[in-house]
Amino acid sequence: MTAREDFISTFGGVFEHSPFVAERAYDAGLIFVPLTARGVHAAMVSEFRKASGEERLGVLRAHPDLAGKLAIAGELTHDSRQEQAGAGLDRLNADEHARFTTLNAAYTVKFGFPFIIAVKGLNRDDILSAFETRIGNSAEDEFSTACMQVERIALLRLLTLLPEG
Repeated sequence: MTAREDFISTFGGVFEHSPFVAERAYDAGLIFVPLTARGVHAAMVSEFRKASGEERLGVLRAHPDLAGKLAIAGELTHDSRQEQAGAGLDRLNADEHARFTTLNAAYTVKFGFPFIIAVKGLNRDDILSAFETRIGNSAEDEFSTACMQVERIALLRLLTLLPEG
């Protein structure tokens, strides 16, 4: 396996199901040894921000609904499953689950992508509060907010794989 292939294999999923971000960061010569979470993050964020609006929308759409049908079916990525479980989203009661389902549906209809929030350090109430606030955002503001959350999720994932730097 080449260094490029190894890098993409290891970090291609940091931006949910969007290995093009890691590929472009590597190909742009932005990856330096020793690898650090902050260094790799800066490189990948640079390429994510250069991506077209449609490509960034694709990254947003690659994220699962919070406490949604993929979670129930056990079909989340390993990272997403751990992140949602850490926030207690795998232990919702029926009323909480119904609220998430209603908000997920309304949010996706309004914005065209799922609600995305870096859940580490948050609980169900924090997430619901953010959900209820952000659903009132304009499409432009929410696209920007969701992209910032994707970048934060990427950093948190990288911090589990690499020294901080």
